[in-house]
Amino acid sequence: MNPNNLKDNPTNTYTVPSVSIVTARSGVSSKANELGMRAMQERAYAKRGEQYLLIKSPPASGKSRALMFIALDKLNNQGLQQAIVVVPERSIGSSFADEPLSQHGFFWDWQVAPQWNLCNAPGVDEPRVAKSKVEAVRNFLACDDQILVCTHATFRFAVEELGVAAFDQRLIAIDEFHHVSSNPDNVLGSQLGEFITRDKVHLVAMTGSYFRGDSEAVLGPADEARFETVTYTYYEQLNGYRWLKSLDIGYFFYTGPYVNAIAKVLDPALKTIVHIPNVNARESLKDKEREVNEIMHGLGEWKGVDPATGFHQVLAHDGRTLKVADLVDDSDPIRRSRVLTALKDPTQKNNRNHIDVIIALGMAKEGFDWIWCEHALTIGYRSSLTEIVQIIGRATRDAEGKERSRFTNLIAEPAAEQSAVAEAVNDMLKAISASLLMEQVLAPRYEFTPKDSGPQDGFDYGEAGYKKGGHNIGVNNDSGQIHVEINGLVTPQSPEATRICKEDLNEVVTSFLQDKVALERGLFDQENTLPEELTQLRMGKIVRERYPDLSVSDQEAVRQHAIAAMNITQQAKLALAVADAGGDGATQGSTALLDGVRKFVNVRDLDIDLIDRINPFDAAYAVLAKAMDEKSLRQVQASIAAKKISIPEDEARDLAKRALLFKNERGRLPDMNAADAWEKRMAEGVAALARYRAQAKAQGASANG
Repeated sequence: MNPNNLKDNPTNTYTVPSVSIVTARSGVSSKANELGMRAMQERAYAKRGEQYLLIKSPPASGKSRALMFIALDKLNNQGLQQAIVVVPERSIGSSFADEPLSQHGFFWDWQVAPQWNLCNAPGVDEPRVAKSKVEAVRNFLACDDQILVCTHATFRFAVEELGVAAFDQRLIAIDEFHHVSSNPDNVLGSQLGEFITRDKVHLVAMTGSYFRGDSEAVLGPADEARFETVTYTYYEQLNGYRWLKSLDIGYFFYTGPYVNAIAKVLDPALKTIVHIPNVNARESLKDKEREVNEIMHGLGEWKGVDPATGFHQVLAHDGRTLKVADLVDDSDPIRRSRVLTALKDPTQKNNRNHIDVIIALGMAKEGFDWIWCEHALTIGYRSSLTEIVQIIGRATRDAEGKERSRFTNLIAEPAAEQSAVAEAVNDMLKAISASLLMEQVLAPRYEFTPKDSGPQDGFDYGEAGYKKGGHNIGVNNDSGQIHVEINGLVTPQSPEATRICKEDLNEVVTSFLQDKVALERGLFDQENTLPEELTQLRMGKIVRERYPDLSVSDQEAVRQHAIAAMNITQQAKLALAVADAGGDGATQGSTALLDGVRKFVNVRDLDIDLIDRINPFDAAYAVLAKAMDEKSLRQVQASIAAKKISIPEDEARDLAKRALLFKNERGRLPDMNAADAWEKRMAEGVAALARYRAQAKAQGASANG
């Protein structure tokens, strides 16, 4: 990972990646076993007997085919009557078209009768129009055919009309599971809860997002505990590719209309998907057709439209004729349908020259399979972190000769003359948050244990081997997982806390990165913010709110594991940046992050107090300072610092709890005049809490008087 990867090229385009990952290209993730299954599919198939199965795996890892293998086994070996595949939008239904799996060694073929792929049926998914599709679901349930494909919307309407009991003894497979939510207003989420309560169906849920539902959980804790989880990481997938060897993810700041700046990051030599902003977004020019035209004008001279495909033809400055698909203009349904049909043409799937640029608004995010895409360019912040991961997934397909991919988020830079500085800062914080989150998603998973806990099974500790008292770092060469020992680490005690520390740390980190206070203070108010306020107070609060049923000890274990995962990744990146500046080539090869972890861990014995004393946003600030105009940066810092208020009551209470832990360890309370800034801050918290209590007591006495 290289945070200082500022690149210029002959086309005058440049980007500032906040993360750049280099992979091993082992080819493992694309190799098939004797049943025709790739690595992720084989892992999922091994759990095919589970009634409730949750598959967390990146875009392009083969989840659709994994489901086919599992569903066919449930239908033929596990006694289920039928399988219903539920996808978020009609275009994704093509992912579940017929597949001759037996030609590659499997026992059965995947076959969907034309009348039962409701994604191919005309009409939209609205209650008025969907009645015929609900009737189709009713007819399917009554027939002997085994597989049906429909949208989330059709399935919701069908369950509302037919009831959950109508689906007994069937498999319900939900693709893009992050669209579901435990929020009572989410109909599909509520229906899912009813299915689990009745316990008469099998459920397979699939998602490419490791933080399902963003700020809202998809499942409640009790329901989630019913699911067996199969996790296949981005790191495993990218490392196992044959061709793609590097992925850059970053943001680029601009001033003025975005169409004037887009040429700096839109390289016509790269196969690119451009997602323009929603018409209500601050970055939008409020004229989507004009925006598309100006983007094409930036690429070259418009030469007309191919009548067969509907693709625009643009003569680029280098003399090539670019083929551009416009998915924004929906004024002519026939033309739009022609473009979509041409893009999905199966005979062109392996033709790199079929299309050059796709310009989209709300489409081409999930389930859109263009293996040649090298650059996903997004203007403005998208509606969620889940959406960002889905968009990045468009560019992470492996294809012959495609060695590098990138994602760029074009963000309006806060400027002094802007009336909506706060809104601009908000978008910028979200973009940085997304970049940092992807850093965690792309990093290998960590196995943290207390100091001198001994070697872990499956980990290689190098030629010297594991040594007590040493700087032990072990690597699982199959998964890329890294074992790190931390002095003073609290070990989770309950099965649920153990599961969270192994499976869900990215989801905890996501909540932290979505915490506006943590982002603002950590990035722009470093002079007045102590790292412990972020690592202990903010992260501690997030863990308590997310997992209220865990014991205090288990909550602290989750907090420590989450902040260690984030800070070690960030410090590894900084260590590599320093090495890069010295020219020792540390970032070359597939072990880049591991080299950075070693550099950081070997500085001194790693302990949890050291980790808590590191601002998790140090490395992000280093990138930001290079990417952003200094005047704008200072303006943002001033606006954030001005918002800082006296210690709020809930924070004072948390500081007082930390002060009690301090007293238990040291035999005295924190001192207001201490040289150590964190000790002083805890003392200030105790004093502030005493003031709040005195005020409450005085108000109570006054009310009673």
